[in-house]
Amino acid sequence: MSKATAVGPSNIAFTKYWGRKDEILRLPENGSVSMNLSNLLTTTTVAFSDSLTSDEITINGGGLEEGETARVIKHLDRVRKLANINLKTRVVSSNNFPSGTGLSSSASGFAALTLAASAAAGLKLSEKELSILARQGSGSACRSIPSGFVEWLDGDTSETSYAVQIFPSSHWAIADVVGVVSEGKKEVSTSAGQQSAQSSPFMPLRLSRMKGKNEQVKKLIEEKNFKEFGQLLEAEALELHTIMLTQIPALIYWTPGTLRIMKLVNHWRAEGIPVYFTINTGQDIHLICEEENIHKVQKKLGHLEEVRDIIINTPGEGARLTHQHLF
Repeated sequence: MSKATAVGPSNIAFTKYWGRKDEILRLPENGSVSMNLSNLLTTTTVAFSDSLTSDEITINGGGLEEGETARVIKHLDRVRKLANINLKTRVVSSNNFPSGTGLSSSASGFAALTLAASAAAGLKLSEKELSILARQGSGSACRSIPSGFVEWLDGDTSETSYAVQIFPSSHWAIADVVGVVSEGKKEVSTSAGQQSAQSSPFMPLRLSRMKGKNEQVKKLIEEKNFKEFGQLLEAEALELHTIMLTQIPALIYWTPGTLRIMKLVNHWRAEGIPVYFTINTGQDIHLICEEENIHKVQKKLGHLEEVRDIIINTPGEGARLTHQHLF
């Protein structure tokens, strides 16, 4: 039996990936810029064994829904094909945060699975190769392979669509304070929602502006221009959700709690706390601030009845191997 364990971080996209040029390869309609998170993590142990007759997959102490199991096995098949082996696997995976609520658990999950499975299979893949492989399991997982601040390159082929580090995690002392407003799974998965993106009448306009927006956000990160960076983040999150609201069928991920915090962030800025929101494909809200303001933001969120949990993240490392196996 060959065994390996990896930790994969979730990431928060500053500019968002929505819509795909290629469903099978998960090639995005546009590139995106993100930051890996220090405290939203998936740990996954993979063991290949000739004593197993089928793949055994346990996530967060339980089994998966049928479609999710098939997706994991399909990814294991990619690794088996690369390694030229046909052994079955035991996979045990655990998240330290709620799954399916818009906190990118598929990104951390498939990043950890990709690294653990390829290491257990004896593959020695480069960061680029790992990122390409992770993308085929979950698009945003490719961004969880490198460390720190990351750009997912807008490629038209599998070989040109992968993520690279643009700045190390130490580059900028900012934080992502996550307000968990619901731990229930969203009704429509990100993967399913993506397939209707082109039905929004505003999608062509969005795509025409993304290249310039990505260049702008990289410049603001480089300059550490927090105010303009925050303004761009909020506008981009609202634009993403405008596409979702106007596609057919419409996707409404926000809950009353999400909306209340979005409105309050504006008041908190007026009170002198520089904080900006961004939201992924779900109801939970990410509040971006400079590290010196973490406790002020945490305190504000702590007073709200809608907030079930608060998770504080700083810029984090990418997927990495560990010796702390889950079995």
